Parts: sequence; structure tokens; C-alpha cells
Amino acid sequence: MGEIRIEIHKKARTLRVFDSEILIKTFTVALGFAPVGDKEFEGDGKTPAGSFYVFTKNPESKFNLSLGISYPSVDDAERGLAANTISKAEADAISIAIHKKLMPPQKTALGGEIYIHGGGTASDWTDGCIALKDKEIAELFELVPVGARVDIFE
Repeated sequence: MGEIRIEIHKKARTLRVFDSEILIKTFTVALGFAPVGDKEFEGDGKTPAGSFYVFTKNPESKFNLSLGISYPSVDDAERGLAANTISKAEADAISIAIHKKLMPPQKTALGGEIYIHGGGTASDWTDGCIALKDKEIAELFELVPVGARVDIFE
């Protein structure tokens, strides 16, 4: 197996898994309750857009299983700092975590705790996460390693 990566297309409500450039699987997803646009702040209900990575695999998620996504990104931190939404110390902590491929701070005014998890796809219902059917998150959980790239497009 080559490099596993994920592409999420918000408008199409799809999550595609690739092995290098070969498409392995496509899933239908649900998004945040206000899915249009990029995530701006905690509680806005938007699913972020950008390039991320899986920083953890949680086998004990309250939504069956989950994959932690490295939001906020360095770009998000720079935007938040410029808007005085987060402090320089928070922006620096995000940047350091991202450059080391660790978990970025999860409790910021920009939001955090963005996961790919189970719970169903009947409607856009999450606080900004990406939801799949429980059977499908089990399949994805087995395929995707920590460190896998995750690109989220509008």
C-alpha cells in the first residue's frame, strides 16, 4: 500500500480515500450544521476547509470511532492573529504543533476538536465535524493511519 490520503468535498458531501493516486473508496458525509464557507470561530457550525492531517485515532469516540483532524492550521492561526481572535502565544502554539505533526491546541476561539466520526449522514448536524455512517467510519478507521493527509475543499 502507498500513501493513504483523504479528500473531502463539502459541496458534493463526499469523502474519497486514495492510495497514492488510486481512488480506493468514496463515502457520503454529513457536515457542520452551517456548512457553507470556511470555519471562522468556535460554535459557527462550519466545517473547515484546507489541508490537514490525522493527528489521532480514537477508538472510544462518543460517535463510534473517530479520526482527529489537525484544525486549526497555520493559515487559520495567522488569520486569527490578524483579526485579534487569538493571541500570539496561541498562534505560535498552533504553528509549533503543526510543524511537528502533533495535535494543535483544540480549545481556541477559532474552534477545534474537528473529527471524522460516525453518527450518520441523514443531514448536516455536527458542530463542524465530518460524519459518516457507523459501518463506514469502521472501514475508514482501519484504512487510515495517523499522519494521513486530509484535504477539505468547499
